[in-house]
Amino acid sequence: MFFICYSHDRSRKESRRRPGRDQEKTRRRLGGDQEETRRRPGGDQEETRRRLGGDQEVQQEEQQTQKEPSKLTLAPQPQARMRYQAREVGVDGRVRLVLEGSLTARDRVGVQDFVLLENFNSEAAFIENLRRRFTENLIYTYMGSVLVSVNPYKDLGIYSPQHMERYRGVSYYEISPHIYALSDNTYRAMKTSRRDQCLLISGESGAGKTEASKKILLYYAVSCPAPQRMASLRDCLLQSTPVLEAFGNAKTLRNDNSSRFGKYMDIQFDFRGVPVGAHILNYLLEKSRVVHQNHGERNYHVFYQLLEGGTEEQLLHLHLDRNPQKYLYLVKGNCPRVSSMNDKNGWKALVKALSVIGFTEGELQELLDVIGSVLHLGNTQFGEEEDGQTYVTTEMELKTLTQVSRGLWQPPRGRVDGAALTEALTHKKLTAKGEEMISPLTFEQAGAARDALAQAVYGRTFTWLVEKINQSLALQGDGPLQDGSLSRLLDIYGFEVFQHNSFEQFCINYCSEKLQQLFIELTLRSEQEEYETEGVAWEPVQYFDNKVICDLIEEKHKGIISILVR
Repeated sequence: MFFICYSHDRSRKESRRRPGRDQEKTRRRLGGDQEETRRRPGGDQEETRRRLGGDQEVQQEEQQTQKEPSKLTLAPQPQARMRYQAREVGVDGRVRLVLEGSLTARDRVGVQDFVLLENFNSEAAFIENLRRRFTENLIYTYMGSVLVSVNPYKDLGIYSPQHMERYRGVSYYEISPHIYALSDNTYRAMKTSRRDQCLLISGESGAGKTEASKKILLYYAVSCPAPQRMASLRDCLLQSTPVLEAFGNAKTLRNDNSSRFGKYMDIQFDFRGVPVGAHILNYLLEKSRVVHQNHGERNYHVFYQLLEGGTEEQLLHLHLDRNPQKYLYLVKGNCPRVSSMNDKNGWKALVKALSVIGFTEGELQELLDVIGSVLHLGNTQFGEEEDGQTYVTTEMELKTLTQVSRGLWQPPRGRVDGAALTEALTHKKLTAKGEEMISPLTFEQAGAARDALAQAVYGRTFTWLVEKINQSLALQGDGPLQDGSLSRLLDIYGFEVFQHNSFEQFCINYCSEKLQQLFIELTLRSEQEEYETEGVAWEPVQYFDNKVICDLIEEKHKGIISILVR
């Protein structure tokens, strides 16, 4: 599984239209002629060697055999051998000579930029290049300004502080592809151009999008200059991740930590490039997962984390048992535990993160009350009398629910009344022309009403949680941001197809298609249209335009959504 991460610089269009710009550079961005690059007189040997993909030292860097920042100086060798000898100076001052491989190394590890593929129009060549690099533990590959990543499902040791420092302030193509290189390039473009930047992450479920967004936030938090008074903002920014993952991520058939909501984050920087604030926008939380999961899947992590890691006092207060099999909303997927996850450690990380963000003891208890209330609500069962009247069969569970949730209601809203809750779950109220009519619900309708209430409670709690996080990330300072810029990060859930697909999953996949359409617009269609306008000679790149799929869903009067709302 792989995802693509695209850094969109709004100033690139203007810089490309400057008179006298280098058309050769423009042509190479879409896939330049390697042979012409190779024959260019007086070219920089280091650049030529790197672009041809035969640099063995780069391969060593990407395979993490070199663990410290280094400086390379090249000494040319006889041209017939097509080799270069490099002198590498480590931070410890020791000098080592390394022999850099011939062009045949490219046959083993592929090229680090897809535009250098000889057959760049071939899908088979694209996949084969990915396979070669992945075999050598090279998970990142450039495609112009796009970064393609393959999920290795293991720790490669390439995200250490030393790696972070290596990519800091370095030209985008100077060393091997990495998510840190994209992050640094975006940050420096924002500082230089004083324009807002945006990082878009897209890919199928399980491709590693959430992990990539965490690495980008980590890079900004560690590498960007920040005075001591901004340390709390940095901590809140990093600690927002485990909170959102606990309440918004769940195990699916393809991913043990799948984001079930969309996240759009604005990171605000002042004119010096110092982060001064942030804001998170969430959308399309998969609320149906609260009440139903496919076989082999789980509910949201927080339920299992509470049962596994909560203290005995907390569970006693909430009237909960540690066995998740006792709760209807946790047994439908028949997957109470996941080998790749430690729910007890996850709970510890969640409690710590909530404390850093600024949750008080009272707010934490309210949050626990909500989680417990949802579980007890799911265990509320109904019966049906001979006349079709529906009634609650688990009176004790309903009594426990009212006790647990009493802290959620303060005057003037009042406390949860057991009789009123029973009435609401078994009857419906209709108002017409000022008159109220109360009619009983059927057995199926009562179950649907219970599930709808659980989804609404959890959905509003998640929204409140994001608002609390935004308060801790609010703009620091005395007034509005002056001469500052924004770096935006979009982390969208992956495209997925289940055995039973809800309307929410349909919306998720539709959102993924729209983002793919944006990628096509920014990286293929608009680029080639500009080349044609400027008379640049190039070989047109054929691609599939998913506009037909988006039109099928969103077209006025004829699209699926228009038909559904009629």
